[in-house]
Amino acid sequence: MTFTLSRALTGISGILVTPYDEAGDIAPQKLQPIIDRALAAGVHLTVVNGNTGEFYALTTDEACRMVQDVVTMVDGRAPVIAGVGRGIRDAERLARVSAEAGAAALMVHQPPDPFVAPRGIVDYLRALSDASGGLPMMLYLRNDAIGTGAIVDLCALPGVAGVKWATPNPQSLAEARAACDPSIVWVGGLAEVWAPAFYAVGARGFTSGLINVWPERSVAIHSALEAGDYAQANALIAGMKVFEEIRAEEMAGTNVTGVKSALIAQGLDCGPTRPPSAWPLTDNQGERLNRFLSDNTLI
Repeated sequence: MTFTLSRALTGISGILVTPYDEAGDIAPQKLQPIIDRALAAGVHLTVVNGNTGEFYALTTDEACRMVQDVVTMVDGRAPVIAGVGRGIRDAERLARVSAEAGAAALMVHQPPDPFVAPRGIVDYLRALSDASGGLPMMLYLRNDAIGTGAIVDLCALPGVAGVKWATPNPQSLAEARAACDPSIVWVGGLAEVWAPAFYAVGARGFTSGLINVWPERSVAIHSALEAGDYAQANALIAGMKVFEEIRAEEMAGTNVTGVKSALIAQGLDCGPTRPPSAWPLTDNQGERLNRFLSDNTLI
């Protein structure tokens, strides 16, 4: 099946969890029913090795295995975007493996190194493009302090297809979007809750961890936003907001914990999270999550 990447990016980027077995090792095949459910509901593309996939808790070997197995499980039904990052040698290896596995694009995590220069990120992106043989790249921007000028420079690099904007600053997004090539796709990178605000300044599509648990709600929110029905989108978001509130607690240390706990409740046990993520949910968090799942007939 042939997909237009730019069109898929304006849909829902479903960020998959990374499952573990009883020994704590990755168990990619546990994702099969989650992937099947998400794609059947209408999720537009899948993302492996994203933050909901605990990218920074994985070894490079594990991240390579995850992208290989996810591409196989998706089996051409949608584009697969592979997260890459960390030190340049590990990032280059993962970019190369992702391309060989059949990923449609790379999602480049913003380097967490304490000494990051904007021009150094330019070199970083060029190296990843070379390593992947020129796969399109999505920039995962979680800190817009580099400024609009630096964002313009990054977006001007060959192969940069778009930006997943993950800072709660719609005005900066609007400024960057206006300054960059109009072919760049700007995707809301803070999930459903922020999607209306980002849509209002020109972003299209959004990332979602909810798709692991309730893909139908994500698809309904996307449909409402694409139709310009902000009232309906906000009503649908209000109905899943408690889930995102739980995930945002403890400095967002329960982000993946909430998703994996919900999956366990649904009979799709993907194991715990790895430290330094919080595990398990507190009693209060667990009670609120179970009430949310029950109220929405998700268990």
